[in-house]
Amino acid sequence: MTEVTDATFEHAVLRADRPMIVDFWAPWCGPCKAIEPALEAIAARSEGRVGLVRLNIEEHAGVPSRYGVLALPTVILFADGEPQATVTGARTLARYEREFAPWLT
Repeated sequence: MTEVTDATFEHAVLRADRPMIVDFWAPWCGPCKAIEPALEAIAARSEGRVGLVRLNIEEHAGVPSRYGVLALPTVILFADGEPQATVTGARTLARYEREFAPWLT
C-alpha cells in the first residue's frame, strides 16, 4: 500500500484521475493492521478503477484534521477531489465493498 503525506495528499488523492481510498492509520493501531487485507482486496478487485493509499496520522496530522478523522481506523473514499464515503472502525470486507460500491463498478 502506498504511503501519502500531508505534502503529497493533494496530488496523490485530490487530483487523482480515479477514486482513491485513503486508509488513515497509526503504527500502534491493531485494528488498522487488521483491515489492510480487506482494503488491498478491494483495490485488487477493482482492476485499477480505484486506488488505495494510506496516511500515518502520527507523522502527518494536517490532512486528518482537515477531514475530521478522530478515530482509527478511518477509511475515506475520495472522488473528484471530495470525500464521498467514510467508514470508521474495523469492518468486514463486505462492509467496505457495500459502502464503496458506487465507485467500484
